[in-house]
Amino acid sequence: MTDFPPTRQAALDRVDAIDPARYARTRNHLDGAVSKLSPYLTHGVVSVPEVIETLAARGARPDDKIVMELAWREYWQHAWRHLGEAIFDSRQPLPASGHGCYAAEVPADVREARSGVPVIDAAVRALYDSGYVHNHARMWLASYLVHLRKVDWRAGAAWMYPHLLDGDLAANTLSWQWVAGTWTGKPYLFNDENVARYAPALSSPGSAPDRSYEALDALARGGTVLGPEHDAPADGVAEPALWGQPPGATDSAEPDLFAAAQGAASPADAITDRLPLLKGRRVALVHPWMLGRRPAADCVIGVLHAPFHRRFPWSAARWRFVLDLIRLQVDALWLGQLDALASPLSEAGCVVSEATLHPGYAERLTQVCSELHPVPKHHADPDRFAGSFSRYWGQVGPPPAGRKRHR
Repeated sequence: MTDFPPTRQAALDRVDAIDPARYARTRNHLDGAVSKLSPYLTHGVVSVPEVIETLAARGARPDDKIVMELAWREYWQHAWRHLGEAIFDSRQPLPASGHGCYAAEVPADVREARSGVPVIDAAVRALYDSGYVHNHARMWLASYLVHLRKVDWRAGAAWMYPHLLDGDLAANTLSWQWVAGTWTGKPYLFNDENVARYAPALSSPGSAPDRSYEALDALARGGTVLGPEHDAPADGVAEPALWGQPPGATDSAEPDLFAAAQGAASPADAITDRLPLLKGRRVALVHPWMLGRRPAADCVIGVLHAPFHRRFPWSAARWRFVLDLIRLQVDALWLGQLDALASPLSEAGCVVSEATLHPGYAERLTQVCSELHPVPKHHADPDRFAGSFSRYWGQVGPPPAGRKRHR
């Protein structure tokens, strides 16, 4: 967890450390100069426009690689806004769907980092140890699971999401679709030559990925299901447990005041003692995806909508990361049905929050809040769905040199 201190200053320090030119040259290497900003971006500690504006002030151009990669994050949110729950459905068939060979669960040897393919096992260990996996390694892991081990991409996405500190429902889900080929119709493939170029210490001649791209494509589209390597270790690592609520929270069907942030006599006192004082006052609700600056309000309440977290549980490490960030901002923390706050806060002068697309949170915040602020964006969000990043970038990115963009 020390790789990602749960503070806004840690995020700002990472922004200051970005070298756009070095990032562009080395980003595909597992030891390249990547920003590791994604956990902070996912949870709103810093925003995409804030990062881009800081880089622009230091001379970064609108078409720099780092800016385009940040635009991918906004593109996935654009797709989520248009597709909603359909992001969890394949847009096109899996390459070998006619063979009926895709498994509904990630194999135990992969989950336990004992597939015998070094680059795959290293990615799994990194996932559990740090909650972060380099983007290139994520693509390799997803490609290996879907195209060689024949695991349905939805199973892979659901397995990876809760362990990632930067687990974003749109970016994670749709990136798995992209690798699987159900987003664009073309599967993403990698081979050991690619690993040797970008992660030479993890190259494994003779392993499953050590094939030509033609052979890999045939495997991806055929019904053959590969297993672990013949020399795979018998012992691996234990997958961390997942939690549908913060570890240590009371398990109750009723809304629960889980924790006080600033030393109230009891958790309940953190909010109930304030309720008579909030009549006509400004109250801010802070959810897990808006953890930057403390909102300007008379009372700031952190909210955890329990049904969402039961549906999408997190590892204990991710819960710690999020809760540490929340506690920097709030006076009290509410765990339960978010709409149960509507009545207690009905006499507040104004209840504000930031909008989100997360199911449950999105609808309940609309019911509870009198003001919902939009998520900060740098690029425009087209009204019509852009079915590919290239179409999206063609609308929101800088026009080609010497040409004007017509809208």
